[in-house]
Amino acid sequence: MITGGIVAVALIAGFVGVGRWIQRERVLRQVIERLSADTRVADVLVTKSEYDEASKKIRTTIKFLEYDAQGAPLAPKYFTFQGNIIQFQSLVIRFQDQFIEGGDRLRGKSAYLFMKAFVLDGEKTQEFEITKAGEVPLGYAVYGDKAQNEFQAELWREFWAHALDPVKRERAGIKNAQIEAPGSLFLPGSIYTIRIEHDGGMRIDTQPVPEILKGEKVETESGV
Repeated sequence: MITGGIVAVALIAGFVGVGRWIQRERVLRQVIERLSADTRVADVLVTKSEYDEASKKIRTTIKFLEYDAQGAPLAPKYFTFQGNIIQFQSLVIRFQDQFIEGGDRLRGKSAYLFMKAFVLDGEKTQEFEITKAGEVPLGYAVYGDKAQNEFQAELWREFWAHALDPVKRERAGIKNAQIEAPGSLFLPGSIYTIRIEHDGGMRIDTQPVPEILKGEKVETESGV
Protein backbone atom coordinates (compact mmCIF):
# COMPACT_ATOMS: atom_id res chain seq x y z
CA MET A 1 0.00 0.00 0.00
CA ILE A 2 2.82 2.36 0.93
CA THR A 3 4.57 1.67 -2.37
CA GLY A 4 1.34 2.30 -4.28
CA GLY A 5 0.84 5.58 -2.44
CA ILE A 6 4.38 6.70 -3.27
CA VAL A 7 3.82 5.88 -6.92
CA ALA A 8 0.53 7.80 -6.92
CA VAL A 9 2.16 10.84 -5.33
CA ALA A 10 5.01 10.67 -7.84
CA LEU A 11 2.54 10.51 -10.74
CA ILE A 12 0.59 13.49 -9.40
CA ALA A 13 3.79 15.46 -8.89
CA GLY A 14 4.83 14.55 -12.41
CA PHE A 15 1.53 15.75 -13.87
CA VAL A 16 1.74 18.97 -11.85
CA GLY A 17 5.32 19.48 -13.06
CA VAL A 18 4.30 18.92 -16.68
CA GLY A 19 1.38 21.31 -16.22
CA ARG A 20 3.66 24.00 -14.85
CA TRP A 21 6.13 23.47 -17.68
CA ILE A 22 3.34 23.78 -20.26
CA GLN A 23 2.11 26.97 -18.57
CA ARG A 24 5.63 28.44 -18.55
CA GLU A 25 6.05 27.58 -22.22
CA ARG A 26 2.72 29.21 -23.04
CA VAL A 27 3.66 32.39 -21.16
CA LEU A 28 7.09 32.47 -22.80
CA ARG A 29 5.52 32.07 -26.23
CA GLN A 30 3.12 34.95 -25.52
CA VAL A 31 6.02 37.15 -24.39
CA ILE A 32 8.00 36.37 -27.57
CA GLU A 33 4.94 37.02 -29.75
CA ARG A 34 4.32 40.39 -28.07
CA LEU A 35 7.94 41.45 -28.39
CA SER A 36 8.10 40.48 -32.07
CA ALA A 37 4.62 41.75 -33.02
CA ASP A 38 3.92 44.77 -35.20
CA THR A 39 0.87 46.69 -36.40
CA ARG A 40 0.12 48.22 -39.79
CA VAL A 41 -0.39 51.96 -39.32
CA ALA A 42 -0.43 53.27 -42.91
CA ASP A 43 -0.23 52.27 -46.57
CA VAL A 44 1.29 54.40 -49.32
CA LEU A 45 0.73 54.04 -53.07
CA VAL A 46 2.26 56.00 -55.96
CA THR A 47 -0.71 57.21 -58.01
CA LYS A 48 1.27 59.23 -60.56
CA SER A 49 4.92 59.39 -61.59
CA GLU A 50 6.23 61.54 -64.47
CA TYR A 51 9.47 63.18 -65.51
CA ASP A 52 9.43 66.96 -65.11
CA GLU A 53 11.55 68.63 -67.80
CA ALA A 54 11.72 71.93 -65.92
CA SER A 55 13.18 70.52 -62.70
CA LYS A 56 14.85 67.48 -64.30
CA LYS A 57 13.27 65.40 -61.55
CA ILE A 58 10.50 62.85 -61.25
CA ARG A 59 7.25 64.38 -60.04
CA THR A 60 5.62 61.85 -57.71
CA THR A 61 2.08 61.85 -56.32
CA ILE A 62 1.37 59.49 -53.44
CA LYS A 63 -1.78 58.38 -51.68
CA PHE A 64 -1.20 58.19 -47.91
CA LEU A 65 -3.78 56.04 -46.14
CA GLU A 66 -3.52 55.95 -42.36
CA TYR A 67 -5.39 53.50 -40.10
CA ASP A 68 -7.09 54.28 -36.81
CA ALA A 69 -6.68 52.52 -33.46
CA GLN A 70 -9.14 49.82 -34.58
CA GLY A 71 -7.40 49.24 -37.92
CA ALA A 72 -10.05 51.04 -39.99
CA PRO A 73 -8.82 53.42 -42.75
CA LEU A 74 -8.98 57.18 -42.21
CA ALA A 75 -9.59 59.70 -45.00
CA PRO A 76 -6.71 59.39 -47.51
CA LYS A 77 -4.30 62.26 -48.14
CA TYR A 78 -2.55 62.99 -51.44
CA PHE A 79 0.85 64.66 -51.71
CA THR A 80 2.84 65.62 -54.82
CA PHE A 81 6.62 66.01 -54.65
CA GLN A 82 9.43 66.91 -57.01
CA GLY A 83 11.40 63.73 -56.37
CA ASN A 84 10.63 60.22 -55.19
CA ILE A 85 12.71 59.61 -52.06
CA ILE A 86 10.02 60.40 -49.51
CA GLN A 87 10.14 60.32 -45.71
CA PHE A 88 7.54 60.47 -42.96
CA GLN A 89 8.46 62.39 -39.81
CA SER A 90 6.90 60.78 -36.75
CA LEU A 91 7.03 61.01 -32.98
CA VAL A 92 7.60 57.56 -31.46
CA ILE A 93 7.45 56.51 -27.81
CA ARG A 94 8.85 53.11 -26.78
CA PHE A 95 7.77 51.57 -23.49
CA GLN A 96 9.82 49.44 -21.12
CA ASP A 97 10.01 45.76 -22.02
CA GLN A 98 8.00 44.48 -19.04
CA PHE A 99 4.92 46.33 -20.27
CA ILE A 100 5.25 44.82 -23.75
CA GLU A 101 5.89 41.35 -22.32
CA GLY A 102 2.88 41.59 -20.03
CA GLY A 103 0.53 42.95 -22.71
CA ASP A 104 -0.17 46.09 -20.66
CA ARG A 105 -3.42 47.77 -21.74
CA LEU A 106 -1.90 51.25 -21.89
CA ARG A 107 1.75 50.51 -22.67
CA GLY A 108 1.60 47.17 -24.49
CA LYS A 109 3.12 48.53 -27.70
CA SER A 110 5.00 51.58 -28.96
CA ALA A 111 2.97 54.76 -29.52
CA TYR A 112 3.38 56.95 -32.61
CA LEU A 113 2.12 60.13 -34.23
CA PHE A 114 2.69 61.07 -37.90
CA MET A 115 3.73 64.72 -38.24
CA LYS A 116 4.60 65.33 -41.90
CA ALA A 117 5.70 63.85 -45.23
CA PHE A 118 8.76 65.41 -46.84
CA VAL A 119 11.45 65.23 -49.53
CA LEU A 120 14.87 66.61 -48.62
CA ASP A 121 16.31 68.90 -51.30
CA GLY A 122 18.37 71.58 -49.54
CA GLU A 123 16.69 74.97 -49.81
CA LYS A 124 14.00 73.40 -51.97
CA THR A 125 12.97 70.81 -49.35
CA GLN A 126 9.25 70.07 -49.66
CA GLU A 127 6.98 69.06 -46.80
CA PHE A 128 3.29 68.45 -46.20
CA GLU A 129 1.64 68.45 -42.81
CA ILE A 130 -0.09 65.24 -41.70
CA THR A 131 -0.90 66.21 -38.10
CA LYS A 132 -0.95 69.78 -36.75
CA ALA A 133 1.46 70.52 -33.91
CA GLY A 134 -0.15 69.85 -30.54
CA GLU A 135 -3.08 67.99 -32.10
CA VAL A 136 -4.01 64.34 -31.55
CA PRO A 137 -6.18 63.07 -34.45
CA LEU A 138 -9.55 61.57 -33.56
CA GLY A 139 -8.50 58.39 -35.36
CA TYR A 140 -5.96 57.71 -32.62
CA ALA A 141 -8.72 57.47 -30.01
CA VAL A 142 -9.73 54.08 -28.64
CA TYR A 143 -13.51 54.10 -28.48
CA GLY A 144 -14.93 53.46 -25.03
CA ASP A 145 -11.50 53.53 -23.34
CA LYS A 146 -11.29 56.87 -21.53
CA ALA A 147 -8.18 55.92 -19.54
CA GLN A 148 -6.19 55.00 -22.66
CA ASN A 149 -7.27 58.12 -24.53
CA GLU A 150 -6.28 60.37 -21.62
CA PHE A 151 -2.97 58.52 -21.32
CA GLN A 152 -2.19 59.01 -25.03
CA ALA A 153 -3.13 62.70 -24.93
CA GLU A 154 -0.77 63.22 -21.98
CA LEU A 155 2.02 61.36 -23.81
CA TRP A 156 1.95 63.79 -26.74
CA ARG A 157 1.50 66.92 -24.58
CA GLU A 158 4.58 65.94 -22.58
CA PHE A 159 6.56 64.37 -25.43
CA TRP A 160 9.75 66.42 -25.03
CA ALA A 161 9.63 66.14 -21.24
CA HIS A 162 9.52 62.35 -21.67
CA ALA A 163 12.36 62.52 -24.18
CA LEU A 164 14.67 64.63 -22.00
CA ASP A 165 13.73 63.93 -18.36
CA PRO A 166 14.83 60.45 -17.17
CA VAL A 167 12.81 60.70 -13.95
CA LYS A 168 9.58 61.52 -15.77
CA ARG A 169 10.36 58.84 -18.35
CA GLU A 170 10.88 56.18 -15.67
CA ARG A 171 7.70 57.18 -13.87
CA ALA A 172 5.68 56.78 -17.08
CA GLY A 173 7.27 53.41 -17.95
CA ILE A 174 8.88 54.86 -21.09
CA LYS A 175 12.12 53.50 -22.55
CA ASN A 176 12.67 56.45 -24.89
CA ALA A 177 10.87 59.09 -26.93
CA GLN A 178 12.29 60.36 -30.22
CA ILE A 179 11.62 61.59 -33.74
CA GLU A 180 11.84 59.00 -36.50
CA ALA A 181 11.65 59.55 -40.24
CA PRO A 182 11.35 56.26 -42.15
CA GLY A 183 11.64 56.71 -45.88
CA SER A 184 12.05 54.90 -49.16
CA LEU A 185 12.34 55.26 -52.91
CA PHE A 186 8.70 55.42 -54.03
CA LEU A 187 7.93 53.90 -57.42
CA PRO A 188 4.72 52.86 -59.18
CA GLY A 189 3.68 49.22 -58.91
CA SER A 190 4.28 48.67 -55.19
CA ILE A 191 2.33 49.08 -51.98
CA TYR A 192 4.41 50.56 -49.17
CA THR A 193 3.21 49.56 -45.71
CA ILE A 194 4.39 51.48 -42.64
CA ARG A 195 4.39 49.35 -39.50
CA ILE A 196 5.06 50.10 -35.83
CA GLU A 197 6.94 47.36 -34.01
CA HIS A 198 5.40 46.80 -30.59
CA ASP A 199 8.79 46.91 -28.85
CA GLY A 200 10.51 49.24 -31.31
CA GLY A 201 10.07 51.89 -33.95
CA MET A 202 8.70 52.24 -37.47
CA ARG A 203 9.66 50.38 -40.61
CA ILE A 204 8.47 50.32 -44.23
CA ASP A 205 7.64 47.03 -45.97
CA THR A 206 6.95 46.78 -49.69
CA GLN A 207 5.04 44.33 -51.82
CA PRO A 208 3.90 44.36 -55.47
CA VAL A 209 0.46 45.69 -56.30
CA PRO A 210 -1.81 42.64 -56.86
CA GLU A 211 -1.90 41.59 -60.50
CA ILE A 212 -5.67 42.02 -60.71
CA LEU A 213 -5.33 45.76 -60.00
CA LYS A 214 -2.51 46.51 -62.43
CA GLY A 215 -3.58 48.73 -65.32
CA GLU A 216 -7.10 49.15 -63.93
CA LYS A 217 -8.75 52.45 -63.12
CA VAL A 218 -11.90 52.03 -61.05
CA GLU A 219 -14.70 54.40 -62.04
CA THR A 220 -17.95 54.93 -60.14
CA GLU A 221 -21.15 56.73 -61.09
CA SER A 222 -23.39 58.73 -58.80
CA GLY A 223 -25.99 56.54 -57.17
CA VAL A 224 -24.07 53.30 -57.77
